[in-house]
Amino acid sequence: MNLKKYIPHILIIILAIIVITSCANTYTKPTNSTTEVTTPKTLNDNYSIIKKWELPEILNEVSGISWLSENTIACVEDEDGIIFIYDLKKQKIIQQILFAGVGDYEGITVNGDDAYVMRSDGLIYEVLRFRESEPTISTFQTEFTADNNIETLALDIKRKSLIVTPKDRDRSDNFKGLYYISLNSRMMDATPAVRINMDDAALKDFQKKKVYRTFNPSDVAIHPKTGQYYVLEGRNPKLVILDSDGTIEKVIELDTNDFAQPEGITFNPDGRLFISNEAGKDAANILEVIIR
Repeated sequence: MNLKKYIPHILIIILAIIVITSCANTYTKPTNSTTEVTTPKTLNDNYSIIKKWELPEILNEVSGISWLSENTIACVEDEDGIIFIYDLKKQKIIQQILFAGVGDYEGITVNGDDAYVMRSDGLIYEVLRFRESEPTISTFQTEFTADNNIETLALDIKRKSLIVTPKDRDRSDNFKGLYYISLNSRMMDATPAVRINMDDAALKDFQKKKVYRTFNPSDVAIHPKTGQYYVLEGRNPKLVILDSDGTIEKVIELDTNDFAQPEGITFNPDGRLFISNEAGKDAANILEVIIR
């Protein structure tokens, strides 16, 4: 038998086996995945991260989140006027709702069938029946402007009001106020319900020469069980927890290795806490966090 004529065929077969074996041992991590931390990741004595959902690239600039139901969260990002419905169980976006054009959208909250979205210049979009095929969309202006740089938006269901606070300057550089806006009148209270004083002893380690930069809120949520305010900062990642009367109970610094830029915060009705992060060296994500 003349083996020489079979050598090319033999080499091709060997090469194919090598390629198949190599591919079988190669795993590419999905860009949209969830990680359940079986042993809670304790970064300090104040909190643990128990789950992580990596968001798709379209949500790299995720800027606000709000719990819906059945493991779904409404998200906005700070470039396009779209509400994204993200399913935590399916680990993917299941719906997109267009409500406006290009803009700097920073916060979202949901009241039943209706959604409210904050633009950074203080303009609020009301999207009634937002998950239906033809939602009703309108806007109303708060007393804040782009100079205040508004990134927060939350709902106080008991008072039937929205809550906002400036990221940059308030009416005085000495405090950041939590202001209520009635859903019925759309009017903002002249006096904040709560003041976070920039010279509060709890913030002494974060004092800046320009006092209004001491704390720069990126979002706020109310704990459904305790009524406490959870105010998030993305610029220098931290979480400030206040009692309903405004007393600062705790200031928690967030590790930037996990909280690259925390911009959104929400609770489910049982008090599970979720924080979203814009993309940094890693993909944008939603983290489920336990506060100690």
